Amino acid sequence: MTTVEKTDVLIVGSGFGGAIAAYHLSAGGAKVTVLERGPWLQAEEFDHDYKLGSSFTRIFDFVVGDGMSVLGGNCVGGGSVVYFATMPRAPRFVFHRRGSIGRPMWPATITRDTLDPWYDRVAEALPITTTPWDQVPYAGGLWAAACNHAGRTANPAPSAVDLSLCTNCNWMMAGCRFDAKRSLLLNYLPAALSYGAEIRPLHEVQSLTRNHDGSYRVHYRIVDGEDYRVLHDAGEIDAKIVILAAGAGATPVILRRSEPQLGTMPYAVGRYFSGNGERLNTAVFDEDRVRDVLGLTREGGKAYEAYQIGRGPTVANWDHLDGSLPEYERFSLEQLYFPPALGTILAQVPDATGPSWFGMEKKELLRRWQSWLTIFVMSEDDNEGFFGPLPETGNANRFSQQMLGHGPLRYTPTANTRRGWALADAEIKDILERDGLARVMPWTNDLVGAYTVHPLASCRIGDDPATSALDDRHELRDHPGIFVTDGSAVPGALTVNPASTIAALAERAMPGIVAAARARGVNVRYGAPSPDGATAGRRAVANTV
Repeated sequence: MTTVEKTDVLIVGSGFGGAIAAYHLSAGGAKVTVLERGPWLQAEEFDHDYKLGSSFTRIFDFVVGDGMSVLGGNCVGGGSVVYFATMPRAPRFVFHRRGSIGRPMWPATITRDTLDPWYDRVAEALPITTTPWDQVPYAGGLWAAACNHAGRTANPAPSAVDLSLCTNCNWMMAGCRFDAKRSLLLNYLPAALSYGAEIRPLHEVQSLTRNHDGSYRVHYRIVDGEDYRVLHDAGEIDAKIVILAAGAGATPVILRRSEPQLGTMPYAVGRYFSGNGERLNTAVFDEDRVRDVLGLTREGGKAYEAYQIGRGPTVANWDHLDGSLPEYERFSLEQLYFPPALGTILAQVPDATGPSWFGMEKKELLRRWQSWLTIFVMSEDDNEGFFGPLPETGNANRFSQQMLGHGPLRYTPTANTRRGWALADAEIKDILERDGLARVMPWTNDLVGAYTVHPLASCRIGDDPATSALDDRHELRDHPGIFVTDGSAVPGALTVNPASTIAALAERAMPGIVAAARARGVNVRYGAPSPDGATAGRRAVANTV
C-alpha cells in the first residue's frame, strides 16, 4: 500500500498565487508543500531557441479551447517566468464594474483604496519601477511617437525588470537567462525555500478528497520530463489547508473533477471565465514615412526596423481608461513584442486580395517583419467563458510532446465584448494609419478562436453566492479549508496586465488563510513582510516566527 504523506499546507501551482502563499505560510512556521505541474529551470537553462525541447516549449502551456485559447506558464514560477513583467495597477473603475451579472462583481470590501497597501507590498518585493524615457526600446518609442502625432498620450509602463541587467534581447517571454526580469524565482520562492517550503516540479494534481477529520487528500501524478503526455506514478498527500493556484485554466478543472468526492461545487466554479478582453493588432510600418512624418532615425540610417529589439511592453496608451466612459468602452493599448510562432501565424495581411493569414501576400508580410509593431488590447469582456466536459487527466488532452493541448474551455464572444474590440481596433487604426505611417490588421480568430495570455475569473471572489465561487477571503464556498489565490479568483477583466492585481489579492488573502490554518490546528503566524530578493526574506521575518 502506498504511504500517504502529510503536510500542513498543500499549494497547487507556483505562480503568483502559489509562491506568495508558500512564502508567508512557511515563514510563519507551517510545513508547506508546493506541487507544480511543469519543470524547474534556472536562469542558464532559458534558451534563445524555439526548437522542441528548448525552454520555449517546456515552460509554456498552450491550450486550444472551443472559441478561446489560453497561453500560460508551465514551470516553477508559473506565469512570472513567461510574462513580460508589465505590472500596472488596475484602474479605480474596475472595482465598481457590474458586468454581465448586472450587480457589483467585486466584493464590497475590495476597492482600489483597500488594495493599494497590498499592491505596495508586491512592488517592494519584486521590485516594480517605471522605465525612464531614455531607456524605452525602439518599438516603445515608435508607439509613443505615433500616439503623440495623433494627439494621444503615451506612458512608460511600470515593470518588474532590472534595467541594469537587461540586454534588450526580447527573449524574456521564454524566461530570462540574465535574471533581469524579476520573476518569482528571484524573490518569493527562494524566500519560501529558506524557511523549509518544499517545491516539487512535474507533479500534476488531479483531484481532492476530504478525510474524516476535515483535512484534504490531494491526488497527483508524476509528469514525464520530456513528453508531457506521459504520466508516471500516482501519489497522495494529506493537508489541513489546500491552496489552489494552478491558473484560471486548471484550477476549476481540478475542483470540478473533485466534485463526486467533495460534494457539490459552487455554481461559479468553471463559469464566468474572462480572457481579460484581449486582442492583438499588427501594424506594418512604411520606413520612409516613419522618418519623414515622425522624424525618427537610428544607427545605420534606418528609421525603425527594430521590432525584435527590446523587452516586450514598455509603453501604453491609457486614454480610454476613463471611469466616466460606458462599460465595455474602456480599454488600454500597449506596445508589445510577440515572438515568432503565434505572432507570425496569426498576423493577417492588411488589405489582402487573397487569404489574409497565409499565401504569397503573407510571405511578403513576413519578409518585412522588422518593420512590425504589435499593439495589445485589454478591454472589458462579458465573462462569457465556461468549462465543458473535463479531460481524463490534467487540464487538457495533450496532442504534442510539449506545450500543446485541447481543453474544455468554451467561449462565444458577446456583442458587448465584440463592441469593445471594435472600438479598440478603430482607435489603433486611427493612430497608426495617419499620414500613411502603417497598415494595420487584427490577428485572425479563425484558427484558435479568441486568445488570452491573462486568463481570469473562472473561480471568482464575490459577495453573491450565486455568481461567485469564493468569498472575499478567497475560501471556496461550502468547502472550508480550500482557498484559491490565482487569476481565477479575479472577478473579471482588468483592462490592464493583471499580474500585479493577482499578486496583491494573494497578499491580501494571507492573513485570513493564516487564521483559517490556525483554526485547523496549524501552528503558524502571519507577519512576514514582502521579500526583497533571494535573502531578504530570511532577514525580514527573523523576529516574527
